[in-house]
Amino acid sequence: MAEVIPFKGIFYNTETVSADDVTAPPYDIITSVLREELYKKSPYNIVRVDSGKDLEKDTETDNKYTRAKTYLRQWLEEGILKRSETPCFYAYEMLYTVRSVQKRLTGFYGLVRLEELGKGIYPHECTHSKPKHDRLALLKESSANTSPIFALYRSPEKKASSVLDRAIKEQKPYMEAKDMDGAVHRLWFISDTSSINAIKADLEDKAVFIADGHHRYETALEYQKSMHGAKGDEPFNYVLMFLANIAEDGLTILPAHRLINVSGDIIKKLSGYFSIEELPSDADISNTISGQKHTFGLSIKGNRYILRYRGNDLKDIQPVLRKLDVVILDEMILKRLLNVPSISYEMDAGRAQAEVEGGGYAAAFFLNSTTVMEVEEVAVSFLRMPPKSTYFYPKLLTGFVINSLKNSL
Repeated sequence: MAEVIPFKGIFYNTETVSADDVTAPPYDIITSVLREELYKKSPYNIVRVDSGKDLEKDTETDNKYTRAKTYLRQWLEEGILKRSETPCFYAYEMLYTVRSVQKRLTGFYGLVRLEELGKGIYPHECTHSKPKHDRLALLKESSANTSPIFALYRSPEKKASSVLDRAIKEQKPYMEAKDMDGAVHRLWFISDTSSINAIKADLEDKAVFIADGHHRYETALEYQKSMHGAKGDEPFNYVLMFLANIAEDGLTILPAHRLINVSGDIIKKLSGYFSIEELPSDADISNTISGQKHTFGLSIKGNRYILRYRGNDLKDIQPVLRKLDVVILDEMILKRLLNVPSISYEMDAGRAQAEVEGGGYAAAFFLNSTTVMEVEEVAVSFLRMPPKSTYFYPKLLTGFVINSLKNSL
């Protein structure tokens, strides 16, 4: 099971910079437009390190990865960044609103010993090679985990959660920032021995499930193998994670609706496997299908439908997977019935609808969220869901804590 340890984190000096100016969303949701905005916010914004610009003059020895290493070193020298003097866990709280409901998610940053997937650490989604190449290049050059993996564990005893709640209640947060959606993110240090031991003890017999960061975890494994070192306490044998307790009521998973361009009569192709109900042209598809298993929404310009799956036709797919809405949609509808060459994703149902009405896409498929229980069941079965099966919300802000794999950068 998971070995979780405290570490000497690197973090921004809040006496010299504003957390709102220097933090950023995760690299994989940063568009080119947003990158420019983050660059303009501050010369010290973490985007320059974690998701920097490609420049025309780039070479093998001067590129966004070498610049990331330089920024980290310079910012430490200038006092923009500083390093903890003692190993700590770092409590992290997110206060956010989803579907008009206010929620609170707590967890902590720690280092988790790398293990082959399936040996105490479980994935749930498929990965792609291009993002792994990018993350590996950054890791090799910077020798740092610049953004955390978002991971889950289940602890009904909530011993670590109690430690986090106590720190949050008794201390002023070291850092606080808002993300683009207005969610508040806060950070506290936990350095006393009794609290550290309580957190470690709570996690030592627990499995860890990767929520976000599959590419980063697989990259860390590849980097570890490249070091050819003993599997002791060397820094490359650990990776930075944010760990949240599934037993707490703070997690939210949003669906990633599918946008496609395809020719032919979609309704005719689906009618053999789905009962199809036409909706009023102004119907709220997402709300209409909410909570209905194996039920999907479909928008074709000017027309809206509900699709209810009638069969059990995916006999060649593992039972744990074929009961998932996202597998029925991706495998049955998009791949087998429509033969869609490429898929775009949109978490906001309104924006997905607007894309279809504006002519950007031929159709949008809407689905309900994958549940945390389904994620856990797929993970422990060592199976993988399709990409974008889950969208954990809100996203962690990059720049709260960095883990260096060297004593100096």
